Amino acid sequence: MDSATSDRAALQATADNGLKIVVVGGFGVGKTTMVRSVSEIRPLNTEETMTRAGEAVDHLDGVQSKTSTTVAFDFGRITLDARSVLYLFGAPGQERFWFLWDRLFSGTLGAVVLVDTRRLADSWYAIDRLEHHGTPFIVACNDFGGPLHTEQQIREALALSDDVPLVECDARDRSSSKYVLITLVEHLYALSRGSAGSTAARPEVAPEKTPEPTP
Repeated sequence: MDSATSDRAALQATADNGLKIVVVGGFGVGKTTMVRSVSEIRPLNTEETMTRAGEAVDHLDGVQSKTSTTVAFDFGRITLDARSVLYLFGAPGQERFWFLWDRLFSGTLGAVVLVDTRRLADSWYAIDRLEHHGTPFIVACNDFGGPLHTEQQIREALALSDDVPLVECDARDRSSSKYVLITLVEHLYALSRGSAGSTAARPEVAPEKTPEPTP
């Protein structure tokens, strides 16, 4: 999944297949950072400086040093080939902006749930909404230098089934963030192949004949 470089930022006229992916997660887990690290264009972001007024409504446990926050969404783009473009949307993490999520999920191919293992409970809502919408997703643990957890511990804490991919990443690193997106695309491809296989294996049932009327 090689993206175009910054000198190819202009979208080619041949691109006619737009694929939408959403990056969701709790407050301060690195969603804006991930979109910024992989986007081939200067990403659109709606970050605003945090104020004392927001302290009463936003939970800052574990992110006390955070000075800005997304108030709508982040947007980035990756050109996959001459005809396919990947659009990235980063959802706001604060509870007061969760009403925007349902709109962002509309038309979404899949999602990345970005988590901070120091605050796993902050990711429950994101997973719940994705499951509610039936949106396929993977989970990526962003590296904040916290205590190490085994994969099984994280799966149990988030109630993740074994078929949901779980990866580690550093959202600041372009190659690491690209690996997360590649994992999601591969997961979506595997799901589509599975659906096609189950459909192909479904036996055909001959339609019942309507009995002839008795003279």
